[in-house]
Amino acid sequence: MALPNTLGALCAAVASGAVPHRSVKDELRENLIAKLQRGDARFPGIIGYDETVMPQIINAVLAKHNFILLGLRGQAKTRLLRALTELLDEQIPVVPGCEIHDDPLAPLCAACRHRVAAEGDALPIAWLPRERRYVEKLATPDVTIADMIGDLDPIKAARASRELGDELTMHYGLLPRAHRGIFAINELPDLASKVQVGLFNILQEGDVQIKGYPVRLRLDVLLVFSANPEDYTARGKIITPLKDRIGSEIRTHYPKSRQDALAITAQEAWTDQRRGGVPVEVPQFVREVVEEIAIHARADQKVDKRSGVSQRLPITTLEHVVSNAERRAFEHREPVAVPRVSDLYAALPALTGKIELEYEGELKGAEEVARDLVRAAIATVFDGYAAHADTRPIVTWFERGGSVELSDTTSASRLLGSVDAVDGLDRVSAAIGAPPQASEPLRAAAADFVLEGLCALKKISRTDEGRVQAVPGSAPRPRTRETSIEDLMEDEAPVKGKKKYFN
Repeated sequence: MALPNTLGALCAAVASGAVPHRSVKDELRENLIAKLQRGDARFPGIIGYDETVMPQIINAVLAKHNFILLGLRGQAKTRLLRALTELLDEQIPVVPGCEIHDDPLAPLCAACRHRVAAEGDALPIAWLPRERRYVEKLATPDVTIADMIGDLDPIKAARASRELGDELTMHYGLLPRAHRGIFAINELPDLASKVQVGLFNILQEGDVQIKGYPVRLRLDVLLVFSANPEDYTARGKIITPLKDRIGSEIRTHYPKSRQDALAITAQEAWTDQRRGGVPVEVPQFVREVVEEIAIHARADQKVDKRSGVSQRLPITTLEHVVSNAERRAFEHREPVAVPRVSDLYAALPALTGKIELEYEGELKGAEEVARDLVRAAIATVFDGYAAHADTRPIVTWFERGGSVELSDTTSASRLLGSVDAVDGLDRVSAAIGAPPQASEPLRAAAADFVLEGLCALKKISRTDEGRVQAVPGSAPRPRTRETSIEDLMEDEAPVKGKKKYFN
């Protein structure tokens, strides 16, 4: 139907039920109910919260509550808040030119009331899309009441010859400009106490004092917040009256399974359709190792738990790994870029910036902690992949004196040529998903994964220069007819105090 363009036509459309007229919270509630009844996706793009966070958000919207999301960084809090716009109507009627998108049927500001009284049914109507009904503010200590609520404008008062206390001298802040929409504040406890007091006055009484003048703002708005749980406590920086007036407190979390984490990273990481490059093929074991790094970091004692490990860590790491594989493919003119596990060591700059360290970690150094996390992740994933594969022939080959040069810059054909003599490597590579008929870059990535996995499990070793060899001291000393009994006893030294006897 054609949208009404005057106040008279809008009144007729509302009376006939063609255009709904309701508050923001009623609008969100009714649209959510319709989605639930149709079985539509509630918040597309949000993964891992279906059984935990989503039901609580749905309950808060159905209860018409203002709510807060509590969680560490990188837990999709902002994305969840922005997804609420999908529950708004596609567009709503507003008074054209109004700073706070006033309702033509119930104007809030004095200027709009005067226009409605003067123009009547001939008042033009504008339509505001849902995207412009969401206002977001990152809280910082320097945010003032003027920024958030508004201020009295002396220039406007002087030009119109009005008193400063006149409502028409008001310069509206962010919150009034979110009238008839959603206002989101990230990191709520970082607001100064004075601003928090102004917020809870708006929440409870609908008024606020600006420079001694009482200003009544009966705003129609859904207020949503996000915060770190450490700050949102009685000992933190949140004032209790504001905390008491927020209807629902919802806890977010990191992905609870590796599969959820893999799905999030696959959705967010820029790995496909890279212009000007070669096709990219990311092996599954590389994706799993990248996710396992974040899982290990969240449990590591050297990483600060209060800061958390953002889900952006595996996202940026995977992008860095793919970029290193692209660089190698460009240099060696390979037809496809296949990331290897060893590329993770080239992605350390994407890791060190995403973790906050405890004192012990600071002493060790961010780069060394990141290397330890990479090795632990490789060991965990490889142990799962090679649980039923026989890797003993590979270890024995190295113990007999074999060695291989392994580098993230080595071409696929050269790497395969250098590991061709390693006993049993081709069978283990096939077992983890790289059969002989696979492309050279994929088989090279599988061979690299096997060798890096054995190094991470300390069955073989790798020098700082990239040479893969046996663990020092693991190779048995060859026995000759000239070997003395003292040498034999030294080779087979007693273990844990038990004496060995020789004939």
